[in-house]
Amino acid sequence: MAKIKMKHSVTVADTFADFLAGKKAAVVSEKTLATYGQHFSAISKHLSPAIPMDRLNKVDLEAMIASMRDVGLAANSIKSYTRTLKSFLSWCNEAGITRLNIQLYKAEETIKETYSDEELKKLLKKPNMKKCTFAEYRNWVIINLLLNNGCRAATIRNIQIKDVDIENKVIYLRHTKNKRAQVIPLCEALCGVLREYMRVRGGGGDDYLFPNENGSQLTENGLRCSIASYNRRRGVEKTSIHLFRHTFAKKYLVDCGGNAFTLQRLLGHSTLDMTKHYCAIFDADISKNYDSFSPLTQIKGTEGSKIKMGR
Repeated sequence: MAKIKMKHSVTVADTFADFLAGKKAAVVSEKTLATYGQHFSAISKHLSPAIPMDRLNKVDLEAMIASMRDVGLAANSIKSYTRTLKSFLSWCNEAGITRLNIQLYKAEETIKETYSDEELKKLLKKPNMKKCTFAEYRNWVIINLLLNNGCRAATIRNIQIKDVDIENKVIYLRHTKNKRAQVIPLCEALCGVLREYMRVRGGGGDDYLFPNENGSQLTENGLRCSIASYNRRRGVEKTSIHLFRHTFAKKYLVDCGGNAFTLQRLLGHSTLDMTKHYCAIFDADISKNYDSFSPLTQIKGTEGSKIKMGR
């Protein structure tokens, strides 16, 4: 009679593979799946993926954090890895695999440098339409759009011509990070920019609004490199597309007097939590024009008026 072999214990790596399969079935984006994979690869240098899942414990997780700190990983990197691990363990909790979970690593809040007004003026100077390439003109229009609503690079790549409704001054965003369709307003200045651009660009409703020079959809890397090259030619060393999102949030809150609730809708955040992050990191600018908002100024101003009237 053949000997029955015992099955090996299900490891952390085995379970993480099941987690990825489950997320894929839940139609999580390929980019998010790739990020999960990259993070798990990094985590595996500090937490053995061969540990049986039923033996993984709090001590293992604490040792992982300590190992990450010992090798000098940036606090924000550790926070990103623990976020992925928390998603994984929460999925395991729901599946009844474990009751273990992990708290997000607390990284020190930093204020990201945004594009300065001087840099934005350089980037927003309209190119010479008789001499510039289509790519340069397209990039100029993209930057106008980024400063109108701060949308993500992946969203920009997927906007189709039919999504632009200049008459009603809105764009319909069908490809968003949380997979919820979103409608964003267009300011009058951007309506004028897009009206001209769409005449130059041509194409049908199903075509992408911002294609490459061959008319195909821009790749993520293609858009990133194109904007980086555009910025450097304008004498701007900052090249991050995502930095336009931070710049939009800062200017909306600080310079334009916008509020967090409207910003949440404009940025497409599912909850106010992420929007609060933008509000918090720009506290350094809270003193600007504070006389206009201070209750003390308002009360003293009223009292001052009464005193003058009494005289």
